[in-house]
Amino acid sequence: QLDADNYETDPCLKEIRRAENYTWMDIVTIHKDKLPNYEEKIKAFYEEHLHLDDEIRYILEGSGYFDVRDEDDKWIRIFMEKGDMITLPAGIYHRFTPDENNYVKAMRLFVGEPVWTAYNRPADDFPARKQYLKFLAEGTK
Repeated sequence: QLDADNYETDPCLKEIRRAENYTWMDIVTIHKDKLPNYEEKIKAFYEEHLHLDDEIRYILEGSGYFDVRDEDDKWIRIFMEKGDMITLPAGIYHRFTPDENNYVKAMRLFVGEPVWTAYNRPADDFPARKQYLKFLAEGTK
């Protein structure tokens, strides 16, 4: 849990950004009155996909769910609320949806310039996916 009310001056967040080299950030508000093309974006967020870079999200307000696949390809639902931060590794299939309140304000963090491209499943031929699967296999030995 981080101090979402004071994210601009939070020393813990500052240290995480320094240690992980998160040099770029922005804030996105996921709500029908705040996010252009809300319905399209919500559908895209919920489509199972992967990225070629890590996805780092820090929830500043509201709540929602990240769904990820385990090593047996079964869904795991992760509830995220104010103060929570998650790092989804490059190559992991996932999706996101707000909860019934349909409101999330989140900080998006990146190492270097942001890359927004999502590759919908199947996307198994990307090196990031192969590297992720290798990581999973090594963790189960």
